[in-house]
Amino acid sequence: MSTDANAVEPPAGWEIVDGKLHREFRFGDFVEAFGFMSRVALVAEKSDHHPEWSNVWNRVTVDLVTHDAGGITDRDVALANTMNELAGG
Repeated sequence: MSTDANAVEPPAGWEIVDGKLHREFRFGDFVEAFGFMSRVALVAEKSDHHPEWSNVWNRVTVDLVTHDAGGITDRDVALANTMNELAGG
């Protein structure tokens, strides 16, 4: 189900940038950041819903959008909430 980006209430810590849910996570160091990405990768693969993301040392920058639906969907919001949980809040 595609959602009008203006109607989506981004999860805590997230914002809508260029029609995508966007967040930058910061960790203590590279190992913590990469560990977070590994935990998210397992969830993303299981749900067949993969983030657009990048990592530089202790930062993980994430954009979520469902390309097939042409916008933000419930799947994006769910993955964002899971990422918040896996990041510790």
